[in-house]
Amino acid sequence: MDFNLDETQQELRKLAAEVLAKEEEERLWPALQQAGLVDLCQPGESGAVEMAVVLREVGAAAANVPLLAHLAGTLALAEHGRAVDGRVGVAVRGKVRAHSGLTGRMRTVTPAETYVVAADDGLYLVTEPVTEIAEFTSTGEPAATLVFDATPAERIAGSADALRTICAAAVAAQASGVLAGALKLTTEYIRTRRQFGRALAEFQAVTMQIADVYIAGRALDVAMWSGAWSLDPRDLALAGFHVSEAFRALYICQHLHGGLGLDVTYPLHRYFAQAKHLAQVTGGADAQLDLIGATC
Repeated sequence: MDFNLDETQQELRKLAAEVLAKEEEERLWPALQQAGLVDLCQPGESGAVEMAVVLREVGAAAANVPLLAHLAGTLALAEHGRAVDGRVGVAVRGKVRAHSGLTGRMRTVTPAETYVVAADDGLYLVTEPVTEIAEFTSTGEPAATLVFDATPAERIAGSADALRTICAAAVAAQASGVLAGALKLTTEYIRTRRQFGRALAEFQAVTMQIADVYIAGRALDVAMWSGAWSLDPRDLALAGFHVSEAFRALYICQHLHGGLGLDVTYPLHRYFAQAKHLAQVTGGADAQLDLIGATC
């Protein structure tokens, strides 16, 4: 399969990179809206590959912006001809049953105005207020456990598994960008940092370690693009496994930076935090291996 981006997708990647590079974090969401990147996934328009293109740039910039959940939710709605106003969140981790409304809990959800919920019998759209119990994340981004108590909801077309598949593609795309950004930062550091009169990159042990990070990034890229193009749960289970491997690669980046890697004001900390959060969202390597085994 040819994973090369077409001209429109390349322009989309360039636009996303430019907006993420020039805007202050507090101005990022309005800037993304103005550029049309928040409303990317509309009925009859862009799909999973375009979502992956943008989220990979979000990861490469280690941007603290809730675009992942929004794009995954709007794409799930767009595939069934639906569009909603405002920020959209997705709820896929937990147990919710549908009976006279929705009842149950969903964990680690990005707060939003509208939620697409994977219930026991399909997908539901929730626009009513929901009780939110604040959670702490490694990135510092807001998250919550949603508590549904006979909450009014609209049954929409599509399956819970389809929503989970889209979310898996979104997580893999952002993680791919995170690892690419961390690799770029670390490569520049070892090229310029000198020790014992030599650049760190001249030491064989260092070159072998940075090569391991590169290989982890390439493996994740291939699995992620394959999953984004096909939306095949098997491909995305493999991509999810490599997301966990990407987090392991961030430890190598930390090690190669020495003490500087522990400085929370240094950019590597943001990449590490995002990689940790995304790996936790997948459930970890063992959970993904179980999925691979179950689908093969």
